[in-house]
This record gives sequence, C-alpha cells and structure tokens, in this order.
Amino acid sequence: MILGLDVSTSATGFAIISRDGELVYSNYVDTRNRRKYPDIFDVCEQIKGMLTKIKEEFEVERICIEESLQSFRSGYSSANTIAVLSKINGMTSLMCFEIFSIKPEYVNSATARKLCGIKVPKGKDTKKHVLEHVLGAEPSFVIEYTRTGTYKPYCYDKADAYVVAKSAWKECKEAR
Repeated sequence: MILGLDVSTSATGFAIISRDGELVYSNYVDTRNRRKYPDIFDVCEQIKGMLTKIKEEFEVERICIEESLQSFRSGYSSANTIAVLSKINGMTSLMCFEIFSIKPEYVNSATARKLCGIKVPKGKDTKKHVLEHVLGAEPSFVIEYTRTGTYKPYCYDKADAYVVAKSAWKECKEAR
C-alpha cells in the first residue's frame, strides 16, 4: 500500500492506495486553529497521531509526500509561510521514517497531476480543478461542504494526498 501526504500549514491530507490501485483510506488533520495549535510542534503532534493510527491499521510499503513550495508565487505564500511549511514537511518526513521505518519519497505536484492525467486549463483554479477531477475519478472519495455549498478547505488537501499516492501507484504500475 502507498501512503500519500499533502502537508500544509492549515491541513494535512492523507490517502492510501492499495496494490490494486483502489483508494482504501482518505483523511486529514486540520491544524489551522492557531489557539489550539499555537506552534509547529503542536501541529506535528496531530500529524504524528494520524500516522500512528495509519500504522496500526494498514501495511504501508511506500510513503510519498508532496514537495513543499520551493519559490514564491505572487499572492499565494509569504516567506514565513514557506519556511514554516518546510519545517512541518521535514518534521513529518522524520516522523514517517521513525513510525514506519520507510524513507519517504518526494513528489512534485505538477508531476503527480500529469501522471494522474490531470490537465488544468489556463486561468482555472488548480486546487478546485484537482478536487473535481478526484471526485469524478474516485467514487469512494468523500468530502464535505460548507453551509454556503462550497468545498470545505481541507478537501483540497485530501485530494492532493490522493493524487500523490495515485501517481506513485501509476509510476509503479508503469515500471512493471
């Protein structure tokens, strides 16, 4: 089984793809509440709890984590956000290694989308397009909506984790 993670400063998505390419698990840890999780150590404790639960329930053989942002994109992330994200990503990577005894691999988001056949049209919101693709491709993928009918923010992280795991599965399948 392949564990895919999308680590972010507000929510971390988790997805497990079986050897048959089926989604067997999808979840998230919401860490956006700064009063409840005032620093990255509190955030990482939540991630560690989820990883421990996954270890108890699944035979994970491979772990893939979406690469953290490497550069600025106008209107998206500040230097501080990128620094915090890199710290959480590194700490999550170490926790994966310590809990599963597996060295995580890192997957570029654009590469993962390409392997999954996701083409984002120019001018379209990438996160929303990816989520809608996953909803169309994976009937067992469950999301929630806000009172106004929009996707809850963590759904995007769950979808990205699915794409990371599914791309790793497709890569393995092609290598056989």
